[in-house]
Amino acid sequence: MRDYILCALAAFLLSLALCAALIPLLRRIGAGQNILSYVKEHQSKGGTPTMGGLAFVLAACISALLFAKWDKPFWVSLAVGAGYLIVGFLDDLTKKLRGSNLGLRPYQKICFQLAVAVVAGVYCCLNGLTVLRVPYTTIGFDLGWGMLPFSAFVYLATVNSVNLTDGLDGLAGSVSAVFFAAVGGLCALQGGQSLPVLSFALTGALAAYLIFNTNRASVFMGDTGSLSLGGFAASIALFSGNALAIPLAGFAFVLSSISVIVQVIYYKKTGKRIFLMAPVHHHFQEKGYSEAKIAYAYAVFTAVVGATLLLPFVRP
Repeated sequence: MRDYILCALAAFLLSLALCAALIPLLRRIGAGQNILSYVKEHQSKGGTPTMGGLAFVLAACISALLFAKWDKPFWVSLAVGAGYLIVGFLDDLTKKLRGSNLGLRPYQKICFQLAVAVVAGVYCCLNGLTVLRVPYTTIGFDLGWGMLPFSAFVYLATVNSVNLTDGLDGLAGSVSAVFFAAVGGLCALQGGQSLPVLSFALTGALAAYLIFNTNRASVFMGDTGSLSLGGFAASIALFSGNALAIPLAGFAFVLSSISVIVQVIYYKKTGKRIFLMAPVHHHFQEKGYSEAKIAYAYAVFTAVVGATLLLPFVRP
């Protein structure tokens, strides 16, 4: 437990320093966010520096390298997170060069995500990481090579769900910090070694980033941050056998995706909308709730659900 706390503190301090140094640099090079025209509440945010994910991901990786006992799942998780960071960075960079909110084409991002997912799935199958734990129980079952398609689904769903959640100041950052704290605690209670360290490093780094990202944000994580967070989340959960816990610890991510899917299907069938805007956090904003209140509510509910995952492993 001491190492987990020290790792989180180190990541927090390093992320704090890197964010403070990166924001002025992003302003100087003109790495500002282009705001979608139909989100009228966000028009004043145009030009806010983006790609802030570079700071907290780098801080988390450095801290984890210092405190973790290196093993294969740790290195593969770092590689996957870094890979998604690169494609997110390319997407953000393309948006800047084009001067619009259109970056890489959707098929380009999906192809990359699927390629990484297949590689990670093969890694799981070849290294015996094919057991799925059932949340709230000590039961587990082996998927065997069925892990290959399952991991593809988990990566695509998680990465894109985190990306969709990144729509309000402090929302994706706060929910992700709570998610990694819960999954890190779960892995630690199950006897994990390196993956809990990486989880708590991400929690600490995100906590520092939120100082700059809560409403009104002075920096956004961009796809650089959101895609990388999704990659880390999927990797840690899959490699520890806790992929089935993602919809619980990350229910806010699932809520974002489901609200978009339901909205699109319902609109195509009826020509009407269920939500004023999707993802659903924009619906709440249209209803008059502040960004800070929405982000706080999401984080609190995520923390409550995440805490319940730990209860079966805590002795009375």
